[in-house]
This record gives sequence, structure tokens and C-alpha cells, in this order.
Amino acid sequence: MTTRHTHTVHTVRPDALAPIVPGDLLARHQTITGLRALADFLETHPAVPVEEYGRDYPIYTDRDHTEESGRAEIDRIAALLGAQVIDDTADGGHYTTSRTFGRITYRAVHIPDHSGARYAALMTYADNVTPDTTPTTTPAADTTHDPAA
Repeated sequence: MTTRHTHTVHTVRPDALAPIVPGDLLARHQTITGLRALADFLETHPAVPVEEYGRDYPIYTDRDHTEESGRAEIDRIAALLGAQVIDDTADGGHYTTSRTFGRITYRAVHIPDHSGARYAALMTYADNVTPDTTPTTTPAADTTHDPAA
């Protein structure tokens, strides 16, 4: 049986931009410089493999955000990107927006409090589950022994 998940899509109008904090300028500069350096490197070294289907460049709202301010931040980013907001929170998902540049997708994500709480609850089992380290393959048959001898 397949479960179909639906999500809500809405468009956000641009409004007043949040000020850029000077500390953010350094991180922003370093990120942009790094992305350009990576692009230049990959272009000049065609033998270096790239992800066939592209990559996401995800950013997450701060955990200090309230539910409302986290959503507002995603709404603000959506307006800057000229993108829609995807609201999958009714199905236990996240509140996101994204814009794709070729095979690279810039994705902004707000993880609702209830999703974080569900994940934290799931992780309480982590210390109680131990992977089996026993090899799953059977040893090769011994071909040096002749049972007729």
C-alpha cells in the first residue's frame, strides 16, 4: 500500500529585508569564494567526478528561532529567491523553499518543533541498537580436500 503525502504550496511577497550582520559577511564571502573555487577546480580538472544528479546546498534556520520566526525566515528567503514555500508540516515534514541553479539546489529549511521532538525521541533508542558485525557471507568452499581420498 502506498501512502500519498500532500504538501501546501504558497507564494510569498518580498518585504523588508533583514539586515546583514558583519560576522555574516565573512561567512558569506568565504562560502561564495569556496563555491567559485570548487567550480573553477572542477572545470579545469574534468577527470574529477561530480555528483551525477547534482547536490543540495541546504541551510537551516537557527534552533533559537521560535516556530513563527523560523517560518518567517523561510518566507523571507523564498521572497529573495523568487520561489514558493513548501509546507509539509501537516504530514510531519518541514517548512522549506528552494531554487535550483543547473544541478545545484539552494534549499532553506525550518524544522518544526514537533519534528525535532520526534527525532529526539527516536534517538533515545540509539544506544539500545547494536549492529550485527558478523559477516553475512558464507566462507568459500574448501576445494583442496577430496572426500574420496
